[in-house]
Amino acid sequence: MKLVIISHTEHYKTEDGQIVGLGSTVTEINHLLDVFDSICHVAMLHDGPPSANSLPYLSDKVQFVPIPVVGGSTLFDKLNIVWNAPRILHTVRKALNHADYFQFRAPTGIGVFVIPYLVWFHSAKGWFKYAGNWKQHHPPLAYAFQRWLLKRQRRNPVTINGSWPDQLPYCLTFENPCLSNSEAQKGKMIRDNKSFNNSLIDFCFVGRLEEAKGMGLLIRAISHLKPEEKALINCIHIVGQGKDSETYINMAKSAGVTFNFHGFLSRAAVQEVYFKSHAIILASASEGFPKVIAEAMNFGCLPLVSNVSSIGHYIKDGVNGFLLKAISEAGLIDTLRALFKLSDADYKAMVRSNDSLLERFTYDYYNDRIKKEIIRL
Repeated sequence: MKLVIISHTEHYKTEDGQIVGLGSTVTEINHLLDVFDSICHVAMLHDGPPSANSLPYLSDKVQFVPIPVVGGSTLFDKLNIVWNAPRILHTVRKALNHADYFQFRAPTGIGVFVIPYLVWFHSAKGWFKYAGNWKQHHPPLAYAFQRWLLKRQRRNPVTINGSWPDQLPYCLTFENPCLSNSEAQKGKMIRDNKSFNNSLIDFCFVGRLEEAKGMGLLIRAISHLKPEEKALINCIHIVGQGKDSETYINMAKSAGVTFNFHGFLSRAAVQEVYFKSHAIILASASEGFPKVIAEAMNFGCLPLVSNVSSIGHYIKDGVNGFLLKAISEAGLIDTLRALFKLSDADYKAMVRSNDSLLERFTYDYYNDRIKKEIIRL
């Protein structure tokens, strides 16, 4: 069987001509070869050097087909999407000619014309993977249109984050896979041995450095902790980059706590950050269910996260993590103080309570569900 994946995933060409792409997506696709004989990934090829979180495909059974880089918030960016739409649709149509199934990864700018094409003008079987916030109240117009259309087509399943009371039968709750079996086993060993042990606490943040992800909120909340609370913190590790990175680096200098801005890191290096951290902070305003939450939990980091979209379906406040009562400095400070009050025994119990949940984020579990519920092998 051949699968065609259509996405906006960033790809780059290395100096020696190798194609690499965003590590989390590439790793997921590498594992999908356990289900499909071959995979064609239609996605965007960027200029410039790849970032440290880029990875190559591990098999020549994965073919990369480039499309123009489009997307953005300006009027020119939107016009550029329209200008390149015929070329992108031609590439998609050609790739689908020999496919058994497709997967379209939404929401994304090209979804405003690729989803209608797949729904109305092509007979290919497949599924739509909606990785964003399925219940976002005021999404961008393009995202709202894609969600509206996906709810109204009934021919192909839509996999979404979370389980909702009004969920349509062809909208399937699917966890976003992010753990190999070896990572799951290693994580279990780390969770079994992780503790406060009267040591100072390490925190981490993994994602884009921007206000929407809560980066500024994190620094401001830490700055307003009491001196005796700041003294409990060893380091706050920041993994990722953004256009305002320098602004946040300068803000953190006066926070009274050590921040370590790592920039982009390889998958293995990010896991090293998880190993040494006791908790991950993600006070973002809108999410689906970020893979980094499950990845961090796997290696013994308690999540201190905003209660948006499906996050609260998996994180139970005071049981296996903490949910912010409000996405604000006061809300994050209250959550930090709840963590500071934990005994070592409380911390260990919360970290170890995630064993059965984390199995649902393994690639094997995801692939089994693809076989049983999407392509019905």
